[in-house]
Amino acid sequence: MKNAVTTCMMLWLLLSPFAAWTQTQDLLIFRNLKRVDIPFEFRNNFIVVKVIFNDIFPLNFIIDTGAEHSILTKREIADLLQINFSRRFPIMGADMKTELYAYLATGIRLKINNLYFNNYSMLVLEDDYFRFDEFSGVDIHGIIGADMLRRFVVKINYEKKVITFTDPSVFKEPGSKFVEIPVQLKRNKPYVFSNIQLQNNTVLPVKLLLDTGAGVSLMLHSDTHPQIVVPANVVKSNLGMGIGGAIEGVVGRLPAFELYEGMKLNGVVTNYQDIKHVTDTSYLNGRHGIIGNRILSRFNLIINYYQNKVYLQPNKLSKRRFAYDRSGLTIVCSGINLNTFTVLDVVAGSPADHAGIKAGDEIRKINGVPTKVYSLEEITNKMQGRIGKKMTLILRRNGERVKTNFHLRDLI
Repeated sequence: MKNAVTTCMMLWLLLSPFAAWTQTQDLLIFRNLKRVDIPFEFRNNFIVVKVIFNDIFPLNFIIDTGAEHSILTKREIADLLQINFSRRFPIMGADMKTELYAYLATGIRLKINNLYFNNYSMLVLEDDYFRFDEFSGVDIHGIIGADMLRRFVVKINYEKKVITFTDPSVFKEPGSKFVEIPVQLKRNKPYVFSNIQLQNNTVLPVKLLLDTGAGVSLMLHSDTHPQIVVPANVVKSNLGMGIGGAIEGVVGRLPAFELYEGMKLNGVVTNYQDIKHVTDTSYLNGRHGIIGNRILSRFNLIINYYQNKVYLQPNKLSKRRFAYDRSGLTIVCSGINLNTFTVLDVVAGSPADHAGIKAGDEIRKINGVPTKVYSLEEITNKMQGRIGKKMTLILRRNGERVKTNFHLRDLI
């Protein structure tokens, strides 16, 4: 099963004045602490932290280094609290043509563990365009973007599931186990310079956005360089939801990806997105793609926004093979407890396709076990199981019970 939601390119303000509003001074309180450790959940390749919104609502926000601004994706929360909007902004949809809208909310109070923000400004989406809940399997209410992260040195320990915010004035360079890699910060978003090995063994230098808001390994924009071509063995994929629609593309394997000198990852599951229909690519800032959490989670990561530095330390997952769906199913979740699982898409010619599974089918049981007991992430992992494993599914289709089965196999 595939999941790949990315926010970095899908919130593109058509009007620039919002940048001026983000300069509003808010009050940041460390309570005399110079470092704050914040636990997070790593759910379906997203970093999810608990946020107390306006002293009342406990919400879930994604930590997103690829988003320029913090965003409340659930407008109903702002409406319930009677938050006034000072501006309405047009934003570009996922198709880069449709014009949608967001609002500017000011005077927001946020508490993230021992971090406090008063008089904070953030965007509120007119509708929940991202539908993170469906793809992550957890209620998501917003995004913590670079406008907040840039104030600190940010360390993400994926193994311990802790993100550390450090006052830049007391930050000390990490030890020799960390490697400093070249980085460029543009509008407070980090871009790194790496190498990809293509199918013809050519090594190509690329500029990539380091994006903790992307639930992918690697995404390449296939029209940003003549040598970035889609490999022969790919499957069509719904890469996730952007503002106002699905992000379409294909998925294959890159022979090798050298994140930095001496750190080569082989057989990287790579999403290829065609952007030739985009007339204005200035929002890309010259990048060729995105590094997402399925690679970043193999490292301890430090971003020093003040000194334009990024450090990486491999963890025990760094050399693990990149797993990918072996069923051909894209599954989303819904319902109050997010434990109703529905087929969004089926790859043509895949095991699920040959088994007659169709988009819109509700999955009720997997190998005799009711799906209500599973999370979306657990079902994702099951669909990445060993080659040849038999999967027996009980489906509900148009009110009828349907039983079918298939055997897992490699698709890419």
